[in-house]
Amino acid sequence: MKLYGSLTSPYVRKLRVLVQEKDIACEFVVENPHDADSSIPHLNPLGKVPVLLLDNDEVLFESTLLVEYLDGLAGAPLMPANGPARLQALRWHALGQGMLDATVARLMEMRRPAEKQLPEAIARQEKKIARALRFAEAAAGDGAYLVENRFGVADIALGVALEYLDFRYPHDWRASYPRLAQWLAGIGARPSFLATRPPGMETAAAPR
Repeated sequence: MKLYGSLTSPYVRKLRVLVQEKDIACEFVVENPHDADSSIPHLNPLGKVPVLLLDNDEVLFESTLLVEYLDGLAGAPLMPANGPARLQALRWHALGQGMLDATVARLMEMRRPAEKQLPEAIARQEKKIARALRFAEAAAGDGAYLVENRFGVADIALGVALEYLDFRYPHDWRASYPRLAQWLAGIGARPSFLATRPPGMETAAAPR
């Protein structure tokens, strides 16, 4: 089984964290889907990473689907099977995914030539991120984990999203959201998070 993706994609990083947490045998193939000779468009009709190539040559794509698939392969599931706990975990996953989408959209706009950038588009994404941070601060509670007092997909999704803010939209969000800051300090110290941080994140991150 092979996971295709870039070292800086947060969508790929979610899966790399999960694979390490569950000790799943999966080769990580570093590939940029924008390279002229990339195999990604041939594997995924959407031309995006992550892409998972199974041992039977079947291909799966999109990070939310891949989280579900990989979580079911081995060991205790990191996503609750049913009931209120599953709904909470899915909501956290959706919030983290939305934060990533907004951060990526802001980054893409910022990378346009200065004269073509739309300040209102940048501001719109920053407002989404700020609202998501406020929601997470209020909903997170004071425990080490977000759902059922155990590490799970919810923690992966939100942890990756917050560290991606540090990487691509560095600002002092911790001053306004101290509960989230404390929670992330614990989650971010896990070996799976330390091993999957993108190159250059240490210098881009806001002061901790």
